[in-house]
Amino acid sequence: MMKATAAVLNQPNGPFDIEEIEVAEPQAGEIRIAIKAVGVCHTDLAVASGAFGLQFPAVLGHEGAGVVEAVGEGVTKVKAGDKVLLTFNSCGHCPTCDRDEPAYCDHFTEANMLAVRGDGSSRLSRNGDKVSDNFFGQSSFATVAIANERNVLKVDNDADLALLAPLGCGIQTGTGGVINSLGAKEGETLVVLGAGAVGLSAVMGGKIAGCSTIIVVEPQEGRRELAMKLGATHTLDGQGDVAAAVREILPRGADMVIDTSGFVPVIEQSVNMIANRGRIGLIGVPGSLEAVLPVPLVQWLTQGGTLRGIVEGDSVPDEFLPRLVGWHKEGKLPLEVFSKTYPISQINEAIADAHSGKAVKAILTVD
Repeated sequence: MMKATAAVLNQPNGPFDIEEIEVAEPQAGEIRIAIKAVGVCHTDLAVASGAFGLQFPAVLGHEGAGVVEAVGEGVTKVKAGDKVLLTFNSCGHCPTCDRDEPAYCDHFTEANMLAVRGDGSSRLSRNGDKVSDNFFGQSSFATVAIANERNVLKVDNDADLALLAPLGCGIQTGTGGVINSLGAKEGETLVVLGAGAVGLSAVMGGKIAGCSTIIVVEPQEGRRELAMKLGATHTLDGQGDVAAAVREILPRGADMVIDTSGFVPVIEQSVNMIANRGRIGLIGVPGSLEAVLPVPLVQWLTQGGTLRGIVEGDSVPDEFLPRLVGWHKEGKLPLEVFSKTYPISQINEAIADAHSGKAVKAILTVD
């Protein structure tokens, strides 16, 4: 056992308490990492409510980045001293993993959302009592985390971990949603619903893919301005008949619509925004598990429309994360435009700023 400091969630919906914890040695296939930075994601806050069966106390965090301290038996992918990014976990042996589709792993929930090892044990404890961990295979709201060989990626020694940490979830989800999931082609048109970190990443993905028109629907003026800086050609505030406003810009409709908001009243209008053979991708999680999307069947049949859900931007992390790192180096993925860093001790302030819109992408740093 070794000592570490973590932002521990002791009850549903927080607050997070900075506390000392104990961290067990990594088992076979596991990696102990000194966390240097971790992004704050909406999924952390959704799970913090306890709605997904989280057992308290718990350590969350799933956009971690740090330096490898030790590896368990059988690990060959990284070694002590390597800088790494952490991402989502997957089992590696189900039919979807065998097809190189780890974001749709048959055991995604168990591997990511339940914050427990497969055998029910935990790598973390507090005064000898179990603390739930293994959230997204990492639980990186801490100075030390235990990850798994499948959900780490080695990066260059000069990588800025405080900037690149969010690549492991939010950035790859938005960018990959456009490039991988919807298969954006040069000259196509794109509508992005919501301009948080995932939505802005979708905008950058559209620009990288060469989309000719990128329309962003977002109620906050500051975020609309950010979207224009990052590649949007038009913005809408989301009021009134949004589908009609989109068609004023694109009379035949858009080739792609991607929702990152989870805001059902606007998502419902998306089915009237697409052109013939248009594609809609759903990323944003709605506020209700009972939310439904009415689809006009005859219209949809005659248009040849496609509607699909998207997890993690259909990323195969070992392949897609290096592309994201490369695009950032080339200036095509300027994450610094909408990122704000906080010391991990200020996690509750960072979350409050994310809720209020003061911070688009909050990143916690560890000295």
